[in-house]
Amino acid sequence: MKIEKIRDISILLAEDEADLRELLQEYLQLFFSRVYTAASGDEAYDIYKQKKPDIILTDISMPNLDGLEMISKIREDDKETKIIVMSAHSEQEKLLLAIKLHLESYLIKPIKTEKLKTILLDIVKQLRERTHRTFVTDSIFWDHGTNTLWGDSKEIKLRRMESLLLNLLFSKPNEIFSAKDIFDYLHVAKDDKEFSVHAVTSLMKRLRAKLPNEVIHNIYGSGYKVIPI
Repeated sequence: MKIEKIRDISILLAEDEADLRELLQEYLQLFFSRVYTAASGDEAYDIYKQKKPDIILTDISMPNLDGLEMISKIREDDKETKIIVMSAHSEQEKLLLAIKLHLESYLIKPIKTEKLKTILLDIVKQLRERTHRTFVTDSIFWDHGTNTLWGDSKEIKLRRMESLLLNLLFSKPNEIFSAKDIFDYLHVAKDDKEFSVHAVTSLMKRLRAKLPNEVIHNIYGSGYKVIPI
């Protein structure tokens, strides 16, 4: 059975042992579309700064900059990123220090994949509940808290009516809204406003010119909708 990959949340794997890193990378790629890997703490920290992954899965003992030092550097400014630590039984002292750094969980090697899967899916659920975002691509999402549209980590500037229109579409993803539905929503306080298909299609045309093709879907003869990933 094909697994629907998680596209809105990314994960960074830091592990210096090549065979284990490759094995875990393949396993993580079953669930996540964006998996970054690093063979050392300093490499992982550089990737963290560039990619800002939502989850970090890291070994404690690594060359150059070990996992404990890397986590400490991240936690200087970032208390939000979810971090899971992997350690050997012989590293209990390091593990106790790491636990103080706001870890999400820890795993003792050899890693049990079913336990890892349970932890990861629970974290994904937490992140989605916290962010209140609806993603239509890996990088484009509607923020329900601020009623704003974002693409590639930048807010896409919208006019008032454009923002209202998207707010309606994203209120019920996958539901088709007719031109009449949209017009009534946009002019709810104007009872004497006569319905105009042209007004809706003109607004939609101007809005879609600003947006990537994947944001608003035109369902022929029915209306418009957004399709979350």
